[in-house]
Amino acid sequence: MADQKFNPGISLAGAVDLTALKHKVDAEPGQAGGAPPAGKYVIDTTESSFQAVVETSTTYPVLVLLWIPTDDRLFPLARRLADAVNDQNGKIQLSRIDIATYPSIAQALRVKGAPALFALVAGRPMPIFQGLPSDQELGEVVENLIPQVIAVAQQSGVTGSAPLASGPDGGDETESAPDEEQVPPAHQQAHALAAQRDFAGAAQEYKKVLEANPHDDLAQREYAKAVLLARSADADVREVRANAADKPDDVEAQFAVADVDMIGGQVDDAFGRLLDFAAAHRDQLDAVRERLVSYFPMLPADDARVKHARQRISTLMY
Repeated sequence: MADQKFNPGISLAGAVDLTALKHKVDAEPGQAGGAPPAGKYVIDTTESSFQAVVETSTTYPVLVLLWIPTDDRLFPLARRLADAVNDQNGKIQLSRIDIATYPSIAQALRVKGAPALFALVAGRPMPIFQGLPSDQELGEVVENLIPQVIAVAQQSGVTGSAPLASGPDGGDETESAPDEEQVPPAHQQAHALAAQRDFAGAAQEYKKVLEANPHDDLAQREYAKAVLLARSADADVREVRANAADKPDDVEAQFAVADVDMIGGQVDDAFGRLLDFAAAHRDQLDAVRERLVSYFPMLPADDARVKHARQRISTLMY
Protein backbone atom coordinates (compact mmCIF):
# COMPACT_ATOMS: atom_id res chain seq x y z
CA MET A 1 0.00 0.00 0.00
CA ALA A 2 2.96 2.30 0.46
CA ASP A 3 3.15 3.05 -3.24
CA GLN A 4 -0.54 3.90 -3.58
CA LYS A 5 -1.56 7.53 -4.03
CA PHE A 6 -3.83 7.68 -1.03
CA ASN A 7 -3.24 10.37 1.52
CA PRO A 8 -6.09 10.76 3.99
CA GLY A 9 -5.35 12.12 7.42
CA ILE A 10 -7.39 15.31 7.52
CA SER A 11 -5.91 17.44 10.29
CA LEU A 12 -8.64 18.55 12.64
CA ALA A 13 -8.99 20.02 16.10
CA GLY A 14 -8.55 17.78 19.14
CA ALA A 15 -10.79 14.80 19.69
CA VAL A 16 -13.90 15.13 21.82
CA ASP A 17 -13.16 14.86 25.53
CA LEU A 18 -14.48 11.55 26.88
CA THR A 19 -15.51 13.26 30.12
CA ALA A 20 -17.88 15.74 28.45
CA LEU A 21 -20.94 14.12 30.05
CA LYS A 22 -23.27 17.03 29.43
CA HIS A 23 -23.78 15.69 25.91
CA LYS A 24 -24.56 12.18 27.12
CA VAL A 25 -27.83 10.60 25.92
CA ASP A 26 -29.26 7.62 27.78
CA ALA A 27 -31.25 6.17 24.87
CA GLU A 28 -29.93 3.06 23.11
CA PRO A 29 -28.95 3.27 19.43
CA GLY A 30 -32.09 3.14 17.33
CA GLN A 31 -34.35 4.41 20.11
CA ALA A 32 -35.95 7.83 20.02
CA GLY A 33 -33.29 10.37 20.93
CA GLY A 34 -30.53 7.81 20.63
CA ALA A 35 -27.74 7.20 18.17
CA PRO A 36 -28.50 5.98 14.63
CA PRO A 37 -28.73 2.16 14.64
CA ALA A 38 -26.42 -0.21 12.84
CA GLY A 39 -27.76 -2.19 9.92
CA LYS A 40 -27.26 -2.87 6.21
CA TYR A 41 -23.50 -2.31 5.73
CA VAL A 42 -22.93 -0.78 9.19
CA ILE A 43 -21.90 -3.00 12.10
CA ASP A 44 -21.05 -2.43 15.75
CA THR A 45 -17.75 -4.03 16.72
CA THR A 46 -16.45 -5.20 20.10
CA GLU A 47 -13.00 -6.16 21.36
CA SER A 48 -13.77 -9.81 20.62
CA SER A 49 -14.93 -9.16 17.05
CA PHE A 50 -12.37 -6.51 16.08
CA GLN A 51 -9.81 -9.06 14.85
CA ALA A 52 -12.45 -10.55 12.56
CA VAL A 53 -13.02 -7.08 11.08
CA VAL A 54 -9.29 -6.70 10.46
CA GLU A 55 -9.25 -10.10 8.74
CA THR A 56 -12.26 -9.32 6.55
CA SER A 57 -10.53 -6.17 5.32
CA THR A 58 -8.51 -8.53 3.11
CA THR A 59 -11.79 -9.28 1.33
CA TYR A 60 -13.46 -5.84 1.28
CA PRO A 61 -12.39 -2.42 2.65
CA VAL A 62 -13.68 -1.26 6.02
CA LEU A 63 -14.13 2.17 7.54
CA VAL A 64 -13.57 2.11 11.31
CA LEU A 65 -15.36 4.80 13.28
CA LEU A 66 -14.20 5.23 16.87
CA TRP A 67 -17.04 6.98 18.67
CA ILE A 68 -19.22 7.13 21.77
CA PRO A 69 -22.80 6.11 20.97
CA THR A 70 -24.19 8.13 23.89
CA ASP A 71 -22.64 11.44 22.75
CA ASP A 72 -25.27 13.30 20.73
CA ARG A 73 -22.62 15.50 19.06
CA LEU A 74 -21.49 12.44 17.10
CA PHE A 75 -24.90 11.35 15.81
CA PRO A 76 -24.91 13.48 12.61
CA LEU A 77 -21.40 12.24 11.76
CA ALA A 78 -22.36 8.58 12.31
CA ARG A 79 -25.55 9.01 10.29
CA ARG A 80 -23.83 10.66 7.32
CA LEU A 81 -21.04 8.07 7.23
CA ALA A 82 -23.61 5.28 7.39
CA ASP A 83 -25.60 6.77 4.52
CA ALA A 84 -22.46 7.16 2.41
CA VAL A 85 -21.31 3.59 3.08
CA ASN A 86 -24.75 2.09 2.48
CA ASP A 87 -24.95 3.95 -0.84
CA GLN A 88 -21.91 1.93 -1.97
CA ASN A 89 -23.99 -1.29 -1.79
CA GLY A 90 -21.36 -3.53 -0.24
CA LYS A 91 -18.19 -2.09 -1.77
CA ILE A 92 -17.18 -0.99 1.74
CA GLN A 93 -18.32 -1.61 5.31
CA LEU A 94 -18.56 0.75 8.30
CA SER A 95 -17.44 -0.73 11.61
CA ARG A 96 -18.36 1.39 14.66
CA ILE A 97 -16.47 0.94 17.93
CA ASP A 98 -17.56 2.40 21.26
CA ILE A 99 -14.21 3.43 22.72
CA ALA A 100 -15.71 4.28 26.09
CA THR A 101 -16.62 0.60 26.43
CA TYR A 102 -13.64 -0.81 24.47
CA PRO A 103 -10.74 1.59 25.12
CA SER A 104 -8.10 -1.02 24.19
CA ILE A 105 -8.94 -0.62 20.49
CA ALA A 106 -8.46 3.14 20.71
CA GLN A 107 -5.14 2.53 22.48
CA ALA A 108 -4.05 0.10 19.76
CA LEU A 109 -4.77 2.76 17.14
CA ARG A 110 -3.16 5.48 19.30
CA VAL A 111 -6.37 7.45 19.57
CA LYS A 112 -7.09 9.35 22.79
CA GLY A 113 -10.66 10.41 22.15
CA ALA A 114 -13.66 10.30 19.87
CA PRO A 115 -14.41 10.62 17.07
CA ALA A 116 -11.72 9.18 14.85
CA LEU A 117 -12.02 7.51 11.47
CA PHE A 118 -9.68 4.98 9.86
CA ALA A 119 -9.76 2.95 6.67
CA LEU A 120 -8.75 -0.70 6.81
CA VAL A 121 -7.49 -2.28 3.59
CA ALA A 122 -5.83 -5.71 3.67
CA GLY A 123 -5.39 -5.40 7.42
CA ARG A 124 -3.62 -2.03 7.27
CA PRO A 125 -5.13 0.95 9.12
CA MET A 126 -4.96 4.35 7.42
CA PRO A 127 -5.96 7.41 9.47
CA ILE A 128 -8.56 9.69 7.91
CA PHE A 129 -9.42 12.11 10.72
CA GLN A 130 -9.50 12.66 14.46
CA GLY A 131 -11.89 15.12 16.02
CA LEU A 132 -15.19 16.45 14.73
CA PRO A 133 -14.88 17.37 11.04
CA SER A 134 -16.48 20.48 9.65
CA ASP A 135 -19.28 20.08 7.11
CA GLN A 136 -16.79 20.80 4.33
CA GLU A 137 -14.29 18.26 5.64
CA LEU A 138 -16.97 15.62 6.10
CA GLY A 139 -18.19 16.30 2.58
CA GLU A 140 -14.65 15.67 1.33
CA VAL A 141 -14.61 12.33 3.14
CA VAL A 142 -18.02 11.26 1.84
CA GLU A 143 -17.64 12.44 -1.74
CA ASN A 144 -13.96 11.80 -2.41
CA LEU A 145 -12.14 9.79 0.25
CA ILE A 146 -14.60 6.89 0.53
CA PRO A 147 -14.56 6.24 -3.24
CA GLN A 148 -10.77 6.62 -3.11
CA VAL A 149 -10.49 3.97 -0.38
CA ILE A 150 -12.58 1.62 -2.51
CA ALA A 151 -10.39 2.31 -5.56
CA VAL A 152 -7.18 1.69 -3.61
CA ALA A 153 -8.63 -1.56 -2.24
CA GLN A 154 -9.55 -2.74 -5.72
CA GLN A 155 -6.08 -1.89 -7.03
CA SER A 156 -4.70 -4.04 -4.20
CA GLY A 157 -6.89 -7.00 -5.12
CA VAL A 158 -9.41 -6.40 -2.33
CA THR A 159 -12.51 -6.62 -4.48
CA GLY A 160 -15.08 -8.60 -2.47
CA SER A 161 -18.47 -7.40 -1.26
CA ALA A 162 -19.40 -6.81 2.37
CA PRO A 163 -22.33 -8.86 3.66
CA LEU A 164 -25.57 -7.27 4.75
CA ALA A 165 -25.48 -6.92 8.52
CA SER A 166 -27.48 -9.33 10.64
CA GLY A 167 -27.26 -10.82 14.12
CA PRO A 168 -26.08 -9.29 17.41
CA ASP A 169 -23.03 -7.57 15.91
CA GLY A 170 -24.77 -6.78 12.67
CA GLY A 171 -27.17 -4.05 13.54
CA ASP A 172 -30.71 -3.19 14.48
CA GLU A 173 -33.07 -6.16 14.54
CA THR A 174 -35.99 -4.09 13.29
CA GLU A 175 -34.12 -2.94 10.20
CA SER A 176 -32.86 -6.48 9.54
CA ALA A 177 -36.25 -8.11 9.87
CA PRO A 178 -37.22 -7.95 6.17
CA ASP A 179 -34.02 -9.80 5.24
CA GLU A 180 -34.58 -12.36 8.00
CA GLU A 181 -38.11 -13.05 6.76
CA GLN A 182 -36.64 -14.18 3.45
CA VAL A 183 -34.72 -17.00 5.15
CA PRO A 184 -36.75 -20.21 4.77
CA PRO A 185 -37.71 -21.85 8.08
CA ALA A 186 -35.61 -24.91 7.31
CA HIS A 187 -32.55 -22.66 6.87
CA GLN A 188 -32.90 -20.62 10.06
CA GLN A 189 -30.41 -22.58 12.19
CA ALA A 190 -27.79 -22.71 9.46
CA HIS A 191 -28.28 -19.02 8.67
CA ALA A 192 -27.86 -18.09 12.34
CA LEU A 193 -24.65 -20.11 12.65
CA ALA A 194 -23.21 -18.47 9.54
CA ALA A 195 -24.03 -15.02 10.96
CA GLN A 196 -22.04 -15.99 14.07
CA ARG A 197 -19.11 -17.06 11.82
CA ASP A 198 -19.55 -20.71 12.80
CA PHE A 199 -19.18 -21.76 9.19
CA ALA A 200 -18.46 -25.41 9.93
CA GLY A 201 -21.66 -25.63 11.95
CA ALA A 202 -23.58 -23.82 9.23
CA ALA A 203 -22.28 -26.29 6.64
CA GLN A 204 -23.49 -29.21 8.73
CA GLU A 205 -26.94 -27.66 9.06
CA TYR A 206 -27.20 -26.86 5.34
CA LYS A 207 -26.17 -30.45 4.60
CA LYS A 208 -29.15 -31.64 6.65
CA VAL A 209 -31.42 -29.34 4.64
CA LEU A 210 -30.06 -30.80 1.40
CA GLU A 211 -30.53 -34.36 2.64
CA ALA A 212 -34.20 -33.54 3.15
CA ASN A 213 -34.50 -31.66 -0.16
CA PRO A 214 -31.63 -32.20 -2.65
CA HIS A 215 -33.26 -29.72 -5.07
CA ASP A 216 -33.06 -26.73 -2.70
CA ASP A 217 -30.93 -24.39 -4.80
CA LEU A 218 -30.57 -21.80 -2.05
CA ALA A 219 -29.31 -24.44 0.40
CA GLN A 220 -26.84 -25.70 -2.22
CA ARG A 221 -25.45 -22.20 -2.67
CA GLU A 222 -25.21 -21.47 1.05
CA TYR A 223 -23.73 -24.90 1.78
CA ALA A 224 -20.99 -24.29 -0.78
CA LYS A 225 -20.24 -20.88 0.74
CA ALA A 226 -20.19 -22.26 4.28
CA VAL A 227 -17.77 -25.06 3.33
CA LEU A 228 -15.48 -22.57 1.62
CA LEU A 229 -15.52 -20.15 4.56
CA ALA A 230 -15.03 -22.92 7.12
CA ARG A 231 -11.93 -23.93 5.22
CA SER A 232 -10.36 -20.57 4.39
CA ALA A 233 -12.14 -17.60 5.98
CA ASP A 234 -9.29 -17.06 8.45
CA ALA A 235 -6.45 -17.67 6.00
CA ASP A 236 -3.64 -15.12 5.88
CA VAL A 237 -3.87 -13.94 2.28
CA ARG A 238 -0.23 -12.87 2.05
CA GLU A 239 1.03 -16.20 3.40
CA VAL A 240 -1.28 -18.15 1.10
CA ARG A 241 -0.11 -16.31 -2.00
CA ALA A 242 3.55 -16.53 -1.01
CA ASN A 243 3.24 -20.26 -0.37
CA ALA A 244 1.61 -20.83 -3.76
CA ALA A 245 4.37 -18.88 -5.47
CA ASP A 246 6.99 -20.98 -3.69
CA LYS A 247 5.18 -24.24 -4.51
CA PRO A 248 3.82 -23.94 -8.05
CA ASP A 249 3.41 -27.73 -8.36
CA ASP A 250 1.60 -28.21 -5.02
CA VAL A 251 -2.12 -28.63 -5.65
CA GLU A 252 -3.09 -27.79 -2.06
CA ALA A 253 -1.16 -24.52 -2.24
CA GLN A 254 -3.02 -23.60 -5.43
CA PHE A 255 -6.34 -24.61 -3.88
CA ALA A 256 -5.64 -22.25 -0.97
CA VAL A 257 -5.15 -19.28 -3.32
CA ALA A 258 -8.25 -20.19 -5.30
CA ASP A 259 -10.21 -20.25 -2.04
CA VAL A 260 -9.14 -16.76 -0.99
CA ASP A 261 -9.83 -15.51 -4.51
CA MET A 262 -13.37 -16.90 -4.34
CA ILE A 263 -13.92 -15.32 -0.93
CA GLY A 264 -12.65 -12.01 -2.34
CA GLY A 265 -14.97 -12.22 -5.34
CA GLN A 266 -12.13 -12.85 -7.83
CA VAL A 267 -13.89 -15.71 -9.58
CA ASP A 268 -11.99 -15.43 -12.87
CA ASP A 269 -8.67 -15.63 -11.03
CA ALA A 270 -9.76 -18.66 -9.00
CA PHE A 271 -11.09 -20.57 -12.00
CA GLY A 272 -8.19 -19.60 -14.25
CA ARG A 273 -5.57 -20.63 -11.69
CA LEU A 274 -7.06 -24.08 -11.21
CA LEU A 275 -7.71 -24.72 -14.88
CA ASP A 276 -4.18 -23.68 -15.84
CA PHE A 277 -2.80 -25.87 -13.06
CA ALA A 278 -4.86 -28.83 -14.27
CA ALA A 279 -3.59 -28.36 -17.83
CA ALA A 280 0.00 -28.60 -16.57
CA HIS A 281 -0.64 -31.36 -14.01
CA ARG A 282 -2.88 -33.96 -15.61
CA ASP A 283 -2.44 -36.29 -12.62
CA GLN A 284 -4.39 -33.74 -10.53
CA LEU A 285 -7.37 -33.41 -12.88
CA ASP A 286 -9.83 -35.21 -10.61
CA ALA A 287 -8.86 -33.12 -7.58
CA VAL A 288 -9.09 -29.87 -9.53
CA ARG A 289 -12.45 -30.83 -11.00
CA GLU A 290 -13.79 -31.61 -7.52
CA ARG A 291 -12.68 -28.23 -6.17
CA LEU A 292 -14.12 -26.36 -9.15
CA VAL A 293 -17.44 -28.18 -8.86
CA SER A 294 -17.59 -27.16 -5.19
CA TYR A 295 -17.43 -23.50 -6.30
CA PHE A 296 -20.09 -23.68 -9.01
CA PRO A 297 -23.21 -23.51 -6.76
CA MET A 298 -22.09 -20.09 -5.49
CA LEU A 299 -22.75 -18.61 -8.94
CA PRO A 300 -25.90 -18.54 -11.10
CA ALA A 301 -26.32 -21.69 -13.17
CA ASP A 302 -26.19 -19.62 -16.38
CA ASP A 303 -23.01 -17.75 -15.36
CA ALA A 304 -20.67 -17.68 -18.38
CA ARG A 305 -17.67 -18.36 -16.14
CA VAL A 306 -19.21 -21.61 -14.90
CA LYS A 307 -20.03 -22.67 -18.46
CA HIS A 308 -16.50 -21.94 -19.65
CA ALA A 309 -14.93 -23.77 -16.69
CA ARG A 310 -17.12 -26.83 -17.25
CA GLN A 311 -16.18 -26.92 -20.92
CA ARG A 312 -12.47 -26.54 -20.28
CA ILE A 313 -12.24 -29.14 -17.53
CA SER A 314 -14.22 -31.56 -19.69
CA THR A 315 -11.82 -30.97 -22.58
CA LEU A 316 -8.84 -31.60 -20.31
CA MET A 317 -10.32 -34.80 -18.93
CA TYR A 318 -11.52 -36.32 -22.20
